Amino acid sequence: MNSTYFVFSILRGTRRFLILLASSLLALGVGATAFADTALGADAPTGANSYSLTLKQLGRNYPMSLHGVESTDSVNFDVRADSIVTGAHVTLEYTYSPSLLADLSQINVIVNDEVAASLPLPKENAGKMQKQVVEIPAHLITEFNRLSLQFIGHYTMSCEDPQHSSLWAKISNASQLDIKVSPLALPDDLSILPLPFFDRRDARPLNLPFVFGTAPDNGTLEAAGALSSWFGAQASYRGAVFSSRLNELPASGNAVVMLSGNNPQQLGLLTLPVPKGPTLTLMTNPNDPNGKLLVVTGRDAQELKRAATALVLGSQTLSGSSVVIDRLDTLQPRKPYDAPNWLPSDRPVKLGELIAAKQLNVSGYNPGEITVPLNFPPDLFSWRDAGAPLDLKYRYTPQEKSTNSSFIVSFNDALIKAQNLPSEDKLDSGVLSVLKTNDSLVRETRVLLPLNSVALQSRLQLRYMFDYIKQGECGDIIIDNMRGSVDPESTLDLSGYDHFMAMPNLGVFKDAGFPFTRMADLSQTAVVLPDNAGAAELSAYLTVLGRFGQSTGYPATGVVVTQAAQVTAVADKDLLVFASGANQPLLTQWADHLPATDNGGQQRFELSDLPFRLRDWFSPDAEANLRNTRVAMAFTGGQRSTFLTGFESPLKRGRSVVVISSGRPEGLAEATNALIGGDEYTQSIQGSLVVVRGKSIEALVADEQYYVGHLGPFKYMQWLMSRHVGWVLVLTGLGVLLLSGLAYLALRARAKRRLSN
Repeated sequence: MNSTYFVFSILRGTRRFLILLASSLLALGVGATAFADTALGADAPTGANSYSLTLKQLGRNYPMSLHGVESTDSVNFDVRADSIVTGAHVTLEYTYSPSLLADLSQINVIVNDEVAASLPLPKENAGKMQKQVVEIPAHLITEFNRLSLQFIGHYTMSCEDPQHSSLWAKISNASQLDIKVSPLALPDDLSILPLPFFDRRDARPLNLPFVFGTAPDNGTLEAAGALSSWFGAQASYRGAVFSSRLNELPASGNAVVMLSGNNPQQLGLLTLPVPKGPTLTLMTNPNDPNGKLLVVTGRDAQELKRAATALVLGSQTLSGSSVVIDRLDTLQPRKPYDAPNWLPSDRPVKLGELIAAKQLNVSGYNPGEITVPLNFPPDLFSWRDAGAPLDLKYRYTPQEKSTNSSFIVSFNDALIKAQNLPSEDKLDSGVLSVLKTNDSLVRETRVLLPLNSVALQSRLQLRYMFDYIKQGECGDIIIDNMRGSVDPESTLDLSGYDHFMAMPNLGVFKDAGFPFTRMADLSQTAVVLPDNAGAAELSAYLTVLGRFGQSTGYPATGVVVTQAAQVTAVADKDLLVFASGANQPLLTQWADHLPATDNGGQQRFELSDLPFRLRDWFSPDAEANLRNTRVAMAFTGGQRSTFLTGFESPLKRGRSVVVISSGRPEGLAEATNALIGGDEYTQSIQGSLVVVRGKSIEALVADEQYYVGHLGPFKYMQWLMSRHVGWVLVLTGLGVLLLSGLAYLALRARAKRRLSN
């Protein structure tokens, strides 16, 4: 940790103490307001706000199920570095067993191991959903926090079974945490980046404006795209939306400002000198003392891009309020499929690379799952494949006697294998002798994870379940000595898979930005914007690149921005085309390739039977997914549509084009919001043509016309023959005739030689 951030942390803690002390004095009737003003100084936070997060937003996808005499479940919540908590409360929605004894049962609300409240469980409310507001004292909340719900239950005054089925309580994941905060000014130091623009403590989506001094040229937009993809990678699962504005600073909050030129820069109340080169500056927003501006400047667009690249690749080394980038060299180019967020497909990957080693350890008779996130490359060719080999090494504590203890391997909630965990009475003498020096037993197993139709963002779930042996009445006592762990050296191997996929496929574009993200830095991608692109197009461009960064975990330092007139110069790249209204000439030039067009007031669409499907299901066999065009229609009038479509590039075979188009500029935001997705969307983006209307998504065509990637010769022949059985029969017949003819000629020649002798 650098010294600037260390000092900042001390000051932050001191300010928190002074605010809490002032609040306490106020409660006692002392003149705390004057005290606080004096202690905090003139730059004390003046504004305050509050926000709410449900347990689901905090990562609890299912309700908390608490069982037994004592059971606890937790979620983590953090507080932004630029905020001080002044108050908080949690609104719990819960229910509990009707069999509980009210005098002996309760639910404890615990914050950072401190009890904030104990909720009684009266008999008359049992079995019904309850709602209770619990105030959380502000002094219990720090930067990193854990909210725990502890259930303590009893159903009888005499001897009881600690695992009895009547001992239960459920906490809804709709329960809500409300936090009140006051702003805290951060230092103007680049070493704290990505703070305050993105704070990993904040579970809410990132919303960050970009400000351009003048209409940005292509180089400036390439620099902005690198920055938005970097912030998108930082935001990760939270999602990120980027807006754009011209020559106007936000009235409050944070923003990224991009300026270039050889003259002093004036932007509202912000005045900057002539840049001496690629420059990065962190400063206070002149419109808001609690907001910050990340100012990226240069004498031209190339210097602007160099400054942005230096920031996204080397922000950890920066310090001070302003730096000039003197030198920036690319030491090693990117390779296909090497995105940091994707599983390597050229070597076995260790589970310890995907999850912290401490998270691979569990304890208790029925501990929670060990969940390992698996982000697969989108185009793994899994046709007729048994599965990816997973070699697991694990440990467990053998029980004296048990019959049902198991180690369970699941993949996306589907059971893969259940391995028995033998107890001591079932082990041979050699193994028992090992237990005298080590109370845990090492085991190994190999399983195959089926990758057919697997989600790109998948989960490997490992769970220990230890058998609880009842000792009889008044003899049941839970001794919490059960332990289990998975070795971080356990491996998953994808190196046997080829990369090959039928296209177009808007599903993998939404989930992983494919095929553009095949190169993590987007060095084989060109973005085609309209001439004189406005705020709507620029915002859509920045948001989509942020989405790409979320998928790969790497900034788009190699992306190229161009316009329709220069598109032939990027013919050897995958093309991402933005359009609104009639401002994109490529939609007219490539009308024959498009399954949808919006030509002025007339809209044309091609449709298949995809909208009539009842199930959202895809087969690993590409041909089974086809929903070819059956009808084309055109109409005028009505609200102009927003659509996404994909097709093979007219400029080069094997290259892809994705078009994001709307009849009106504001419609592009609907398309980017649909790419981000959320619970409010009932349909998903898939196929080769999708129409978006507000929160409604309609997939119209799934017409796969070309393939990207490469297969080995033998597998390619197998795959090709499986798709064309008729030709295989014809070739087989011709082969039989050819062999028969050759055999006939050989036998005839042999007969002639025999007769001649």
